[in-house]
Amino acid sequence: MPTLDRRQFLKLAAAMGATLAWGCATVRPSSSGWRERRDLFPQGVASGDPDANSVLLWTRRPYADNRERGMLLVEVAEDAAFTRVVATTAAPVLARSDWTCRVLVGELQPAREYWYRFVDEDGNGSRIGRTLTAPAADDLRPAKFAFVSCQSIPEGYGNGYRRMIYEDERAAPGERIDFVLHLGDFIYEVVQYPDQVKNGHRYDRLITFPIKYPKGKTVAKNRFWVPDSLEDYRVAYKAYLQDPDLQDARARWPFVCIWDNHEFSWNGWQSIQEFAGTDGWVPAQTLKVAANQAWFEFLPARVLAPGSNLAAFDAPQVEDVPMKPADFDDTGLCTEPNNLAAINSLIAYRALRWGRHIDLFITDNRSFRSRDPGSHDEIGPLFEGDVLGFVPEELWAQLDGGRAYADGHPPAKLVMGDRSVDNYVAKDPPQSMLGAKQKAWFLDQLRGATATWKVWGNSLGTLDTRVDPQNLPPELSRQWKGKGYGLMTVYDWGSMYHERAEIFDAVRDAGMTGLIVVAGDRHSFWAGYAAKALPPAAFEPVGVSFVGGSLISPGAAEANEHNQKKENNPTRGLYIAEDKDGRPQSTQNLTLRHGVRSALEYEKTRDLQKALAVRNPELAPHLTFYDAGGHGYATVRVDGERMVTDFVCIPRPITRAPGEDGGPLRYRVRHEAALWQPGERPQLKQTVLEGDVGLAV
Repeated sequence: MPTLDRRQFLKLAAAMGATLAWGCATVRPSSSGWRERRDLFPQGVASGDPDANSVLLWTRRPYADNRERGMLLVEVAEDAAFTRVVATTAAPVLARSDWTCRVLVGELQPAREYWYRFVDEDGNGSRIGRTLTAPAADDLRPAKFAFVSCQSIPEGYGNGYRRMIYEDERAAPGERIDFVLHLGDFIYEVVQYPDQVKNGHRYDRLITFPIKYPKGKTVAKNRFWVPDSLEDYRVAYKAYLQDPDLQDARARWPFVCIWDNHEFSWNGWQSIQEFAGTDGWVPAQTLKVAANQAWFEFLPARVLAPGSNLAAFDAPQVEDVPMKPADFDDTGLCTEPNNLAAINSLIAYRALRWGRHIDLFITDNRSFRSRDPGSHDEIGPLFEGDVLGFVPEELWAQLDGGRAYADGHPPAKLVMGDRSVDNYVAKDPPQSMLGAKQKAWFLDQLRGATATWKVWGNSLGTLDTRVDPQNLPPELSRQWKGKGYGLMTVYDWGSMYHERAEIFDAVRDAGMTGLIVVAGDRHSFWAGYAAKALPPAAFEPVGVSFVGGSLISPGAAEANEHNQKKENNPTRGLYIAEDKDGRPQSTQNLTLRHGVRSALEYEKTRDLQKALAVRNPELAPHLTFYDAGGHGYATVRVDGERMVTDFVCIPRPITRAPGEDGGPLRYRVRHEAALWQPGERPQLKQTVLEGDVGLAV
């Protein structure tokens, strides 16, 4: 956010209905009588969305005496002992907000470290939190942030957070993390109860059960429970925020957050739910509003519902009205009034400025996206009997482009091998992830960016998941019905060809440099180049692109170890194989990075060099690193000349690490790029700093 003067800040605070703590030049010791009672503040403290002069503070103080409100004192100090208090205020905590409290603290100094705490009427205090303000917009000091995603706490532990805290506490002041960018799946609304889990495990993970929904509903043929009320979503957040590692991370750094799918619904889009084993769309306007309200209540962010203030969310009254294809306008937006009210009940996309070197833009990839063109029943006949599971690249381009495909000349038929169906999207607009309004905002923000580095904080990866099944050996190639390359997955920006091209063309046409895409969701580490298309089309990178491994949630490598059976499975080597010591290795890394021949050669010889000798150099010029089994976090450090991104990979977090360091590392790998000039291509340099990256390179 831009730096504000006092009058502008007061106007902003009034518009947000904010409880305001105003910094002052006079400092004094605390007189609150604070005594720590973490049990009375069970979800800890947090801060979010700092700018150069202010930051949003958060806590939760529940009461059980039937009152409707309480009052908390918030103190902000220049030191952890609170001998130099610079701001205090009284803030309401309300039953109708589930006892959550948000306070906007203003007139702070740029690029400063502050400590804060909350105190109730009896002197009972929260734990102490630490936060930081952004440097001024012209401040030339380097900046560093971490990005994380996908923390399914019932399936594991926050060892990544513990490692991040341990290293940051020991880092030199100029090398410490300034803020944490959380790119979604802060909670998983999908929960399995004991009777839904075989032997209490998923893969090798013992499932714990911190969540039991007061209401809830079963989905996917009784495989899962999901929320069915506002209170259900609140229960999920409260359970997650009792995790000690997550609490400690939120108490150490300001977080900047955006949701992905699981904050609302597994396969949700706009206010529609889709579940395996359930026919059709489930209208969920009321649950979309409830999900937005719970997110607002538990994650401190400078976002407001229309008519709301920071003390309480003013939820619109909506009904779960069925939505039909005829209800969608020419941009893919469902205009049913309850849907519009639900998805607009909280606008989470926003921008943040951090000194001279970072303009951060965060997009919402779920609330406004159009219907997935691959979710239509009409496509089914093309894939009957398919065993590979890949989608032909050309077929998907036709589905993605709709009527805009081939400059407005889409084919009348969709063809795969000797099968065809009518092109059911021939008159439809191209699919959109952002929706028209958000896309216009995002492109305007990009074109107006003035920082050295333009960071796109994205819940979904932008790098293509391309495969080359045309190079399979004869006994397998006959199973491939496409004409050339295929895609392993088709749900995110990696296959959103048309809209991704709009964005990257805007970057190119503006002569923009310094674009960094950071993403989550894929439960794997990726590094490479932001490009709208791959050879044989023109390959024109306009930036660098990264996907961070999941903090906790299982990834493809783990799933393949358990689901890719050895018997009667000729394609197993494309995903998993054993090394010379009999340990499983993710050959999916080779399939996506170097091609099917490399993966199958490794399965046969267990020799990486022999596998690389038969690689397909034309498959993935956009990828420099891929690890399907990576867990942990990533950090990005930028200055006026260079960007450095580190992947910090930990072992699978299936048990809590006993020490304060979060346990051992699998590897630490660095990706560096010098700031390129307009018209130049970015160049990534990769260095393995410690550990073994296995088949990831």
